[in-house]
Amino acid sequence: MGYGMGYGSFYDIYFLILVVPAILFSLVMSIWVKSAYRKNSKISNARGITGAQAAERVLRQYGISDVRIEMTSGKLTDHYDPRGKVIRLSQGVFQGATPAAVGIAAHEAGHAAQHAGHYAPIKVRNAILPACNIGSHLGPILIFLGFMMGFGPLVTIGLGMFGLVALFQLVTLPVEFNASTRALRVIEDTGMLEGGDYRGARRVLQAAAMTYVAALLVSIANLLRLLLRVRRR
Repeated sequence: MGYGMGYGSFYDIYFLILVVPAILFSLVMSIWVKSAYRKNSKISNARGITGAQAAERVLRQYGISDVRIEMTSGKLTDHYDPRGKVIRLSQGVFQGATPAAVGIAAHEAGHAAQHAGHYAPIKVRNAILPACNIGSHLGPILIFLGFMMGFGPLVTIGLGMFGLVALFQLVTLPVEFNASTRALRVIEDTGMLEGGDYRGARRVLQAAAMTYVAALLVSIANLLRLLLRVRRR
């Protein structure tokens, strides 16, 4: 059977049994992180520590003095820019003295600590990022063209490029989990948060970490779907 025959009939089956459950899991994780953030953003932490102060304390704990902390627009737009050596925190996190703000800001400072300490997984992730950006867009196009033209090698190349997306998501997991571990360790060791405040910050970071697990599952599900469709061509 050629590449173009029987293609659509298997699409619905594989999509339903592989991709749909992964997407539903991703939606549940997205709801969880938003709920955890919302709940732990409504209460002030007992210490009155803002997100900006928390990030500064984490940097100080790791002996980092060349990273700036700035406020940026948007909601949950917090990130660390290694090129500019700047931690950008959304207004609610930068100024907020809540368990959620402290947890998120400390997490971003944990990424700065990873870069400063030459953490291996983050170096690998940054190295494959350009290829992943190309593969995520070009891979599906090559697969489609390969099917239409009945040219197997083109399909294989497309699958390989699309597989880089799953690889990127896989490498991202230890990076994100490690940043949260660093953040929570400093929060606990320095006494920034205690009791319910600490548990609230940890819950926000745990929920956020699961969104990366969900993203990996969606990538793997899509890759498996494509591989199975090639086998049944």
